[in-house]
Amino acid sequence: MQNTNRHLVGEGVSSLNVRELKQLENRLERGLTRIRSKKHEMILAETENLQKREIQLEQENAFLRSKIAENERLQELSMMPTGGQEQDYNAFQQYYARNMLQLNMMEGMQHSNYDPLLSADKKSLHLH
Repeated sequence: MQNTNRHLVGEGVSSLNVRELKQLENRLERGLTRIRSKKHEMILAETENLQKREIQLEQENAFLRSKIAENERLQELSMMPTGGQEQDYNAFQQYYARNMLQLNMMEGMQHSNYDPLLSADKKSLHLH
């Protein structure tokens, strides 16, 4: 066994004949093929995971952008003159109802790979 391991790393091969060298070479090639195949599988799996993560981050980004836009609009509404308060209140209600529909649609787009660190309490985004 020790000699076999030494042979695999190229030590002590001077005592081997041509047939034994060919067998050793074939074993090494089969081993390399298995190693390369496993490495390829792992790279493909990692690529797939990164692509899923990219989609998740893009959705998170879109959600956060919509929340920022909503907060900016709410700030604009809060700075309006108070002359027609009832009309302003109705406009605010319509705006809020529209955005809640968008919020529900965005949450429905989330993948089943729920990551609590990414989506921690999305409904209460506060800008300062």
